[in-house]
Amino acid sequence: MPTDRGESTSVNLSAILEGLIEAGVDFILVGGLAAVVQGAPVTTMDVDIVHSQSPENIAKLLTFLKSVDAIHRRPDSKVIEPKEVDIAGMGHARFTTRFGPLDVLAVIEEGRAYADLLQHTVEIEFRGHTVRVLDLRMLIQLKRTSTDPRDMQRLPVLEETMRQLEEEFDSE
Repeated sequence: MPTDRGESTSVNLSAILEGLIEAGVDFILVGGLAAVVQGAPVTTMDVDIVHSQSPENIAKLLTFLKSVDAIHRRPDSKVIEPKEVDIAGMGHARFTTRFGPLDVLAVIEEGRAYADLLQHTVEIEFRGHTVRVLDLRMLIQLKRTSTDPRDMQRLPVLEETMRQLEEEFDSE
């Protein structure tokens, strides 16, 4: 389905991930896709990342965003392209790209930034690259403290996935 800008609204989350990796952006995959790549049977339609706030990384991320025709996701049809200030602060920036939605987060629950989350990541191979992904334990911990009803719905699925993974690991 075309948008007002003439792009397709089809979703290719793999292309977003691969583009971020190829652009050399330092990020941690969080959210629904982080759960999916660790085996959770959940559905997601966007990529959520927490990125390093170094000036070099922000420049790489901004270059990537421009390369995928990112614009801010808004309820109206106003087209606003990303600027450095959008991703250099401590907030969240929600973009639509030609590959699908991308949420760029400086911090997640409890004010946890990139450096705080690194110790809670696993490395997953993706198309010949390594992606840092927030581990399932931390995802569960964060969902337990969330007030978002979607997180509450997803929590039992994540907990069951973790239980099955631990059971599988223990039997090896």
